[in-house]
Amino acid sequence: MAFSNDEIPMGRRTPEHVAARLEELILEGVFRPGQLLPSERRLCDRLGVSRASLREGLRILRSKAIIDTRQGHGSTVASLLPVDPQSPLMHLFRDHPRTLFDLLEVRSLLEGESAYLAAKRGTSMDRVLITRRYQEMADYAAQPEALDVERLARLDHAFHLAISQASHNPVLVHTLQSLTDLLLSSVFASMKHLYHRPGPREMINQQHVQLHDAVVSGDAEQAKRIALEHLTSISELLRELEAEHHRLERSAMRLEQWQ
Repeated sequence: MAFSNDEIPMGRRTPEHVAARLEELILEGVFRPGQLLPSERRLCDRLGVSRASLREGLRILRSKAIIDTRQGHGSTVASLLPVDPQSPLMHLFRDHPRTLFDLLEVRSLLEGESAYLAAKRGTSMDRVLITRRYQEMADYAAQPEALDVERLARLDHAFHLAISQASHNPVLVHTLQSLTDLLLSSVFASMKHLYHRPGPREMINQQHVQLHDAVVSGDAEQAKRIALEHLTSISELLRELEAEHHRLERSAMRLEQWQ
């Protein structure tokens, strides 16, 4: 992983500056929660610091609970946002369908802006990663065998997450990452209810193509427009399916009254 080409300037290679540089890399999403940090030798080489300064810098991060270290296993980035998937609030969000539409609204706000920023700020390496994630999703969706909806949802989520990471806005990226379980549930619902229908499937695939192309070509306004259109159309389709379900329920109940 080529996480940085910038060594810490000579004279600023104290443990405090080493810790600050590692914090920046974590904030920027180069090192993600749960990820194992590179070896001490590689970190020393990439940051241009001594092993003693690095070890003391890592100790500073441990004291802040930013990393966890296990003897013989190295150091991993700690969970930065304490969102418990088993918390009562998470259970309420998952168990009540109404929150799906609320979540799609939040996704529109966050992902529309992340697409805009990714198109403006994304580097050539960001574009390579976005294209890779898009291709993985598209290749799986195009296979002739029956699709595993959960796997497709994870590939879809990874594509959108790669776009958000290219925004280079750490607060935006970590906010989206903190909602991973909920975001996956919304993507899964979209795929489960819509993707087996030819019309919605073609619409979703086409919007993904357009979103990818707009972001990697640097067309920020187009990227934002497509991201918003994508989520709005999914919400409208799911609302129509919900309304159709209620109509069928009412029709069935009326029929029962005449039997």
